[in-house]
Amino acid sequence: MVEQSSWSRMAQEDPAHSDAYVERFRRLAAQGADLAGEARLVDALLPRGARVLDAGCGPGRVGAVLFAAGHEVVGVDADPVLIAAAEADHPGPRWLVGDLAELDLPSLGIAERFDGIVCAGNVMAFLAPSTRGEVLRRLRTHLRPDGRAAIGFGAGRGYAFEEFLADADGAGLTPDVLLSTWDLRPWSPDADFLVAVLRPA
Repeated sequence: MVEQSSWSRMAQEDPAHSDAYVERFRRLAAQGADLAGEARLVDALLPRGARVLDAGCGPGRVGAVLFAAGHEVVGVDADPVLIAAAEADHPGPRWLVGDLAELDLPSLGIAERFDGIVCAGNVMAFLAPSTRGEVLRRLRTHLRPDGRAAIGFGAGRGYAFEEFLADADGAGLTPDVLLSTWDLRPWSPDADFLVAVLRPA
């Protein structure tokens, strides 16, 4: 049995948690907030019309921007409330309920690997610690040999950047570039955020 993630635990303890998360981002979008920063970086990494996996897609804000830019997008999230919101608010991409620690898209008829993978919104920090390496291995399996994955999360969330980079290495992923923000600011060991652009080793 897969260890429960901290997100699942929060949703279990507070049944309104996921709905509140959805409404928060709907409010921000209505207020004109810039919610597309992660998608802009990923779009810059990819050829036109690329295949993109939005891993831990939440209510779909990143995948929706990439789809609007002409990419073929599949989004996966373990929370059915968030996937329902993605389907309602952002038709076009294929949104799927699924646990990243058990990700096997070929079993669902999605056999072709992805040019790019995006994992934003602190998804890696929400994972159960025992599943982090397996999630990275499964992402690597879904990535084309010349593809790249952009993974971002904050410090102080129980997953040290050094540990993450070691787990990525163990999963067969090596850094192309490390950044401290989604808008391309350089990374340093004392940064409070990491965006790792990784490629298959």
